[in-house]
Amino acid sequence: MTSLNISGQGSDSSHPRMITSENVSRATEARKPNQSSATKAFKNDLLNVKRAPGESVDVEVDALVDSLVLTTKTAANGLMQEDCPEAALDLEEAPVDAISRYRLLTDDDLRKLSPLQWRIKDVLPSHGLAVMFGPSGSGKSFLVLDMLQSLAFGHDWFGRRVKRCSVTYIALEGEAGLAGRVDAYRQHHGSTSPNIRYMVEPFRLLEADDINELVQAIKAAGTGDVVVLDTLSRAASGSDENDSSAMGNIVAASKILQELIGGLVLLIHHTGKDASKGMRGHSLLHAALDCAIEVKRSGDHREWLVAKSKDGEDGASHPFMLEVVPLRSDSDGDAITSCVIVANQSAQAIAKKMTTLGRNQTIALKALEEPLSKSVDINKDGTPQGRPYLGFEHALAIVAPLMPGGDKYKKQRAKEALAGLVTRNVMGINGDWLWVN
Repeated sequence: MTSLNISGQGSDSSHPRMITSENVSRATEARKPNQSSATKAFKNDLLNVKRAPGESVDVEVDALVDSLVLTTKTAANGLMQEDCPEAALDLEEAPVDAISRYRLLTDDDLRKLSPLQWRIKDVLPSHGLAVMFGPSGSGKSFLVLDMLQSLAFGHDWFGRRVKRCSVTYIALEGEAGLAGRVDAYRQHHGSTSPNIRYMVEPFRLLEADDINELVQAIKAAGTGDVVVLDTLSRAASGSDENDSSAMGNIVAASKILQELIGGLVLLIHHTGKDASKGMRGHSLLHAALDCAIEVKRSGDHREWLVAKSKDGEDGASHPFMLEVVPLRSDSDGDAITSCVIVANQSAQAIAKKMTTLGRNQTIALKALEEPLSKSVDINKDGTPQGRPYLGFEHALAIVAPLMPGGDKYKKQRAKEALAGLVTRNVMGINGDWLWVN
């Protein structure tokens, strides 16, 4: 088993297949023209490549060692120097070639470069490293499956153009429900794409053997355009995500996988305890990303948005709902269900209406958002099924103190603000019960 220890720290340097600082030096020698047999043997041992006796080292092995030990390590080191200088890695100088491998471009050269290619227009690039993140229960697993089916079919996704591609979905968390989610998609949409492959066996991102075997399997299936690891915490189990060096290793290993498949690697990740602070773990991960998609949930309201994109859309909200799909009955006769993603058109309509809300109405709506998300009162006669609600007087008591003006006018202004929200159909009311539509 080959441990992917990028930094060479905390490892047994005597281990013949461990990636250590000693082996980094040996791999650096591999970039020189006349490679020794010892260097070739090191490469072969590193990748555990199976080939016939006497067959020479192939180009792919050379490329992986360069990426693994030099190129990717240098990229990770640069990110660490920028974010956490004390965690920077001690790299040896690269040998100077007679002909420089760097090309200095002119303005004309830049104009001739190929434009950025998209899998999902202005959302997901064709190549690189991306993350979809959100709190538990936000609907990430349903959303990513919906996205991948759209990619595999080439169907538009939330109104965005999609370029059809192959997909490998590695379900390391919630794999027991994967079959149900796929069945629900098939039942709701009529079919699923044959252009996706699923994997539910354990996979360790920080083990070179695991990366090598996964890449071989993906190439054999021809499904390397987009590869999803769901979730990052399971793929890098045991790593301290808050530690800069550990996160540097995770980023480096992810980039190695991406370089070898040649497409896009999408990591499914969680938010921290405070979801407002973004994804869990060291900020080095965010710095290394080409794209980050955030999934949010507030009560019954769910949405996704592009939290980071180097050249695409940032910040636009895309509301969605989970629609329950009955699949079959168990041995006791109880229904077995799963869910599918449905774009929330009513939420989009409310978002448009909110641009015309008055100041007091906006204050009232924002003030009630959190109390409604935490309300355990649901399914009252006359209220929408599954929608949390508040008593009108309770809502009034929350909103009134926030209204502008003198104290004697606050309650009346709060009543007018709530009435305006109901009139605009942003909120609903029945008797004393108030909810967000």
